[in-house]
Amino acid sequence: MKLQLFKFLPLLVFALLVGSCDGPPTDEELHASLKKDVYFLAADDLGGRAIGTTGEQKAADYLAQEFEKLGLTPMGTDGFFQEFTVSKPSNPHEEAVIGTDGAGVTGRNVIAFLDKKADKTIVIGAHFDHLGMGGQGSLHRGDSAIHNGADDNASGTAALLALAKIFKYETLKSNILFIAFSGEENGLWGSNYFVKNPTLDLKTVNYMINMDMVGRLNAEKSLAVHGVGTSPSFSPVLDPINTDSLKLVPSESGVGPSDHTSFYLQDLPVLHFFTGQHEDYHKPSDDAEKINYEGLVQVVRYISRMIAGLDAEPKLAFTKTKDSSDSPRFTVSMGVVPDYLYDGKGMRVDGVSEGKPAQAAGLMKGDIVIQLGDSTINDMMGYMRALSVFKKGDSTQVVVQRAGQRLETKVKF
Repeated sequence: MKLQLFKFLPLLVFALLVGSCDGPPTDEELHASLKKDVYFLAADDLGGRAIGTTGEQKAADYLAQEFEKLGLTPMGTDGFFQEFTVSKPSNPHEEAVIGTDGAGVTGRNVIAFLDKKADKTIVIGAHFDHLGMGGQGSLHRGDSAIHNGADDNASGTAALLALAKIFKYETLKSNILFIAFSGEENGLWGSNYFVKNPTLDLKTVNYMINMDMVGRLNAEKSLAVHGVGTSPSFSPVLDPINTDSLKLVPSESGVGPSDHTSFYLQDLPVLHFFTGQHEDYHKPSDDAEKINYEGLVQVVRYISRMIAGLDAEPKLAFTKTKDSSDSPRFTVSMGVVPDYLYDGKGMRVDGVSEGKPAQAAGLMKGDIVIQLGDSTINDMMGYMRALSVFKKGDSTQVVVQRAGQRLETKVKF
């Protein structure tokens, strides 16, 4: 018992530091509050925060309490909460039905409004659910275990609260709607439900910012910014506000495997911030002590400067980008995790799944795929196009660069 108390004494200190904040938070206060929030959300007690579980409810209650402490206005359908029920069909070829009626799993978004008496509103979002004990979506090979999801996405949720602390004291020409989404891991359920059942008029929304996995800023300080092509106002702001010398990796598309997609599909400009994949992704080892809290502060500050930099703009124009509807379809997989922060020529491998074609072919983390079959690979889209021509049972040559050497091998799908 004494050891347990000693273990959590730092968190008590963090809580005191955060509680002493009576003005715009300093970097030290942000660091403390981010750490406190991640450690709470990624604790074993919450059991991995899967939608519909007690752990998800505990996380939602915590977020509502934090929003209330900041004096934000509840903007759910029941105080800060917006409940929704998802009925999963027995037929795997049918889509889940998201609504409020019928049997199924019930989740809740947590929604708070910062009223700046403006005629337009910024949405800032992050999903707070994770995989629970694993199951579908987990990359863990072994016995069932708690998937705490510190980076995915306690980090983004903590950043959401940090931005609320910052903008409470800022003068803005926009209101801010803060949304913590549930059900993201299952198929963007919470954000999908919100945009179809919004608690404020979506016509007043200027743009949406999404933070998903922002807690592992690497030594190169690489920060992916997806969605820069969804408004002409985004790109000109990126570099002038980069006072922390982050290595920005922008991409155009407004579609991706996170909650910003739901808003983009409503013709709203979106930005998604992401610090990259890692070996703990969707595994029980994604724990709070592995978060780069100094880096998380820098990401939060960058996003706050982005919002401030766009504040003088009128309502942002929306631009459609080349998205999944234009992307190639493929029926086979190499079994690799791409490095989404890599901006060189080719597709760099950030992880190799066990028992998949890439492992059988001898591919390793860090390999850069430069040719697949007859196709030269210049970037991620080129890799996807090359992959789309193959079907199960096909074999082809794959060429990679490894430590500066060109290697050729054969992969069988």
